[in-house]
Amino acid sequence: MARSYLSQAEIRIRMAEIAFERQNYPYVVRQSQEAVELSLKAALRLVGIEPPRWHDVGPILRRFRERFPEWFKNHIEEFAFISRQLRREREPSMYGDKELGISPNELYTRYDAQIALSWARQVYELCRRLYDELSRD
Repeated sequence: MARSYLSQAEIRIRMAEIAFERQNYPYVVRQSQEAVELSLKAALRLVGIEPPRWHDVGPILRRFRERFPEWFKNHIEEFAFISRQLRREREPSMYGDKELGISPNELYTRYDAQIALSWARQVYELCRRLYDELSRD
């Protein structure tokens, strides 16, 4: 299951890269959020934790920090921050801000997309490293 989650995360990153090239910045943010969520849920599965059915798993990572290798533990606070930040962007990146009547295209810029995509790549790469390391054992 962890391998499947990572495969799905990788696909979302590729789709986000294409969307970035096409200047579809809200879609980059949305796909980046999904990639982070799937990557972190893969990491939880790798250490025997059934991931919750919600989008921000940062608190679960913190709660079970001791199950991870030391190098991965060193990133958990950053992962939790990234997960929380992107979780907050999940709905607005798709629907915009209904209260203010602002579309997703007006909400998100190239800068927003660059940050979201860089976070997604970083989280994916480290979760992939965890998978590779734990799969060898």
